[in-house]
Amino acid sequence: MRNSELIMMFLLLAVLSLCKTNSLACNEREKHALLRFKQSFTDPTNRLSSWSLIEGCCGWAGVRCDNVSGRVFELHLGNPDDSGKSTLVGKLSPALLELEHLKFLNLSLNDFRGTPIPSFLGSMSSLTYLNLWGALFSGLVPHQLGNLSSIRQLYLGGNSGLYVDNFSWISLLSPLESLDLGWIDLHRDIHWLDYMKSLGIYLTSVIFNWLNERSKLRILDLSNNALYGELGHCLMRWQSLTHLNLGSNNLSGEIPESIGSLFSLKAFHLHNNSFSGGIPLSLNNCTFLGLIDFAENKLTGNIPSWIGESTHLMVIRLRSNEFFGDFPQQICRLSSLIILDLANNRLSGSIPRCLNNVSAMATIPSAIDDKFSTLKFSIYLGLQRSSLGYREDLILVVKGRKSTYTNILPLVRIVDLSCNNLSGGIPIEISSLFGLQSLNLSQNHLMGRIPENIGVMKYLESLDLSNNHLSGEIPQSITYLTFLSYLDLSYNNLSGRIPSSTQLQSFNPLDFIGNPELCGAPLLKNCTENEGPQGDENVEGSERSWFFIGAATGFIVGFWGVCGALLCKRAWRHAYFKFLNNTKDRVHVVMTALKWSWVCYHFRRYHMISLGCLRGCNQEGREERGGGES
Repeated sequence: MRNSELIMMFLLLAVLSLCKTNSLACNEREKHALLRFKQSFTDPTNRLSSWSLIEGCCGWAGVRCDNVSGRVFELHLGNPDDSGKSTLVGKLSPALLELEHLKFLNLSLNDFRGTPIPSFLGSMSSLTYLNLWGALFSGLVPHQLGNLSSIRQLYLGGNSGLYVDNFSWISLLSPLESLDLGWIDLHRDIHWLDYMKSLGIYLTSVIFNWLNERSKLRILDLSNNALYGELGHCLMRWQSLTHLNLGSNNLSGEIPESIGSLFSLKAFHLHNNSFSGGIPLSLNNCTFLGLIDFAENKLTGNIPSWIGESTHLMVIRLRSNEFFGDFPQQICRLSSLIILDLANNRLSGSIPRCLNNVSAMATIPSAIDDKFSTLKFSIYLGLQRSSLGYREDLILVVKGRKSTYTNILPLVRIVDLSCNNLSGGIPIEISSLFGLQSLNLSQNHLMGRIPENIGVMKYLESLDLSNNHLSGEIPQSITYLTFLSYLDLSYNNLSGRIPSSTQLQSFNPLDFIGNPELCGAPLLKNCTENEGPQGDENVEGSERSWFFIGAATGFIVGFWGVCGALLCKRAWRHAYFKFLNNTKDRVHVVMTALKWSWVCYHFRRYHMISLGCLRGCNQEGREERGGGES
């Protein structure tokens, strides 16, 4: 019984020791090494205020210790604030070398003042994760990094001042699963153009000899370099790739059909290159694909209809290419779509009414319902899971300017169909996309009115309908868009008074220019009394037109209704003409009687006047004779 109690007590102590890492005994040597490491920084927001002699290092901010030995094996010192407010400023101290069991080192988004990456990092052979992304390093990437024989995740991107002169050391990193070299100048390798293989791509053979041996590579980011040439069929060898970013290079040629071999691919960036041809049909095999960014290339042809079968797609960015044909109706099937950017192509036809089926745009963006989480790449170190991973970013044109979206990308809802040849009207169904934040339909051939219920899109921050043929008045409901900070309705055929609201009147007059019949603030043209009668005249003219149209229609229907019946019915015709004949006789009798009555009346009147005159004359004669006798 006593033995069982001792066993239970031992297990309880073991559990408590696992749960409370800050109660572990900190290795004194490593503690002092960390304090020396801290002295090489300035810490304006006191992120490292817990680093002191009083408390054990296993309880310090960003420090993780092994649950058994108490040795430091993780340092989470990446800047949690993208704005830079919590940045550590300084340089790396060699004191890190005393952390012999360190496996995880994250120093991303800090400020190392343009200093080179120290070569002593290559001596930290226990490292499995190294993140120096966006930490303002510059200079030569040390070849000693090739000694990190246990490294699995290596993030050196985001440091535009870095360059490589001999990239052969990368071939030594056999366990590598994730690599980010974005913004690093790789073309200084003197063998860059010498190693050409049958892969059909002008990349250094050192990289592709290394890549071809790493079938388990999951992330490859070579964006913002000087790579050029064509993509060959080498891609089919990396079937474990989930994220591939070759954007902002000088690559050309067609996208190879072998891309369909990347069955696990979730995000594919080829933006800002010179690719031509169409989107390969084999890409439909990548059933987990959630992001396509082929913007700013020379791709042509129709946007493929199978794109509507890729139910995981959340981002389609194909702007600034040469795609033509009708707007693909199949896009309406993509219920998870949050970003649709097809601007600056040659698409024609009308905007489909079925866009309201894109339910992700019809719901309010929420950090809780993060559909973008399926694109994230999480990192595991033994039984410990890190909250860090590979972050997708995207360049979007919103409110008239280009911006890079990273952290808030999952919360963005955008439709940009500008600079195409779209015609027809703006479907009222588009106002069902309640969660939409930016809508750009400018520089098309759209006609008709702005949807009356556009005001229900309450999260709309940017609305651009300029350079179309829209007519009618601006809907009064537009005043309900309280988040609207960018509006451009210029160069249409809009008329009437601009709706009154503090927000609309605060926009630039240039946002309404090119609409001759538009008046009211912020335009200088006032809606005076001259505007009202002109509208009344238009209304009266319209009513007069409808009156004559109705009268003419009534006459035609009545005339042929009577005449048609008389022509078809003989008995009706005889009865009708007999009725007319009898009516004529009655009218003749009445007119004759009236005529005789008139004659008799005037005859009697004349006869009475004549008798009156004779009597008057006789009376005067008698009076005259009587006077003479007297």
